[in-house]
Amino acid sequence: MAVEGYIFQQYAQSLKQPLQDVIGQALPMARSAGFRNIELSPAFFTPEMRDHALSIIRSLGLLMPSLYVGGSMHEKEGADRTVAAALEFGDLCAPFGCKAIVNNPDPKPGDVSKTDSELDFQAGSLSRMGRALAKQGFSLRVHHHTPQLAENAREWRHILQHTDPEYVHICVDIDWAYEGGFEPIPFLREVGSRLQEIHVRSARNKIWLEDLEDSDIDYRGVAGYLLRQGLSPLIVVELAYRPATPITRSLEEDLRLSRIYAENVFGVKADA
Repeated sequence: MAVEGYIFQQYAQSLKQPLQDVIGQALPMARSAGFRNIELSPAFFTPEMRDHALSIIRSLGLLMPSLYVGGSMHEKEGADRTVAAALEFGDLCAPFGCKAIVNNPDPKPGDVSKTDSELDFQAGSLSRMGRALAKQGFSLRVHHHTPQLAENAREWRHILQHTDPEYVHICVDIDWAYEGGFEPIPFLREVGSRLQEIHVRSARNKIWLEDLEDSDIDYRGVAGYLLRQGLSPLIVVELAYRPATPITRSLEEDLRLSRIYAENVFGVKADA
């Protein structure tokens, strides 16, 4: 189990401070809440804060089994940049146990649908990225938001059907699937044995809740499906707040309660 670092970016925004000024407060919250593993993004490793962030991670004994590196994949220049960034940041985080790169292929401006040729190029780019990462000891996990689920998941299904399953694995975001109108278990069933990671967040009436808890998303059903299928993906708790999200507790307490809920539902330990 891990915790996704996006909520710490939101935390910095709520304080109207740059991330580099609050990272010393934010990352210790993960450890205090009982997490041993974190999933961060390049936003935490900009040149001005890279050394500071790595020093904090090291001092807290945190590990990074996966790293989120988004980027364009449907056109050559963007795909080349994304692959290079994935390799660079993967090597940076390898000493902290990083074994996987999570990529969410960037949508086109305005979420305009990608053409068939762009989807074909994207699929080829993802397979190329997966092979390049595998040579360096990393696994590629493709993630999604809702743009990839438009038009009956046209782009997402193209990725599933046209990438090399040996080198392109999958990270399902259960909440974004729910936001896109898909039931989690049939959605997961389409992914099959390529599943290596899931992101979990709770919502009610499409409003994100402040912690992971019982909600419109049946995580107990998801856990049962994973058990029946013999699947053991990395469980990543990804809290996020929307303007309408009711906030009643500190972020550290929300993280702690989310960790307890995930441990109980999925039968895994956050400090493993």
